[in-house]
Amino acid sequence: MRVVIAPDSFKGSISATAAAAALAAGWRAARPADLVTCLPLADGGEGTLEVLAAGVAAARWRDAQVTGPAGGPVTCDWLQLPGGAAAVELARASGLPLLARPDPMRAQTTGVGEVLGMALDEGARHLLIGLGGSAATDGGTGALAALGARFLDADGRPLLPGGGALARLAAVDTSGLRPPPASVVCLSDVTAPLLGPTGAATVFGPQKGATPGQVARLEAGLARLADLLGGDPGAPGAGAAGGTGYGLAAGWGAVITPGGPELARRAGLDQAIMAADLVITGEGQFDPTSLTGKAAGLALTAAAAAGVPAAIVAGQLSGVAPAGVAVLTLAALAGGTRPALAAPARWLRAAGQELARRRTGEWPGESG
Repeated sequence: MRVVIAPDSFKGSISATAAAAALAAGWRAARPADLVTCLPLADGGEGTLEVLAAGVAAARWRDAQVTGPAGGPVTCDWLQLPGGAAAVELARASGLPLLARPDPMRAQTTGVGEVLGMALDEGARHLLIGLGGSAATDGGTGALAALGARFLDADGRPLLPGGGALARLAAVDTSGLRPPPASVVCLSDVTAPLLGPTGAATVFGPQKGATPGQVARLEAGLARLADLLGGDPGAPGAGAAGGTGYGLAAGWGAVITPGGPELARRAGLDQAIMAADLVITGEGQFDPTSLTGKAAGLALTAAAAAGVPAAIVAGQLSGVAPAGVAVLTLAALAGGTRPALAAPARWLRAAGQELARRRTGEWPGESG
């Protein structure tokens, strides 16, 4: 039997690569003769580089010291890819977990621009940027400033870093901005615009610790930035990573694209599923939004299109799973959410083993 194991990360718990390995170990413990292929997935956020590294044999890990979201140094890994390409994950330079405590007004994306500049120095002509997980709501001004742009107040002085300063923005000087390479593609895990009730500040600001008053100030600053920088603040994904999607698109010519489908294509998901007898996918919480472009939903859609039975392993299930799809939750296996979170690899292994034991008659079209 040929099994493709293609989970997303279980956010805040275990990476997609480790989750796939644990599921595979459980399956092989019960059915060692089966051919099991691990194909970890991501949607542009956490785990994007791991997915690319797993799917590209010649990918080469690099590391850099950059400015973290609080202004201090952090180590940021990035990937050198064949064909003059490089991939950067914003969360590794400017992610919320890099802060000791949330700082919605002063957190910055400077490190993203620094690592992009290092990739260019190494000869990259094509850049792929995963946007998820940002600590900042600065519209990407930190990243653009690291690449040579200047964001000035009414007295012609550079603004302090962070989205809280943008309300005082009076001028944008891009004359010193480093020219972009042949292509810059931003992988977004959301479709939010920059501004408004579904935008970067209103929806995601509170997740980064912003109070209602701070959300209003961040919104005003992003609106001021859009007035001066131009571009399309209403584009889907412009609000990704605190508006970094917008800033890189308007200021540097980046193209914003949904991360899930692009990474699934690069991982060879469709081809792998066409040759499979069963697909196992999963994520931390499977809910109705999982079927709207997220990695687990993409795996299920590809399996259905190929007529291949599928199963879901989730930390928790909220709502109803698609008809005909087997479901296991780690919370049920572990006897609660807390023990599942405490040892995700253990319970993913148990889930893989349980699915292998139950395979006979469990999925339509499956026999033996």
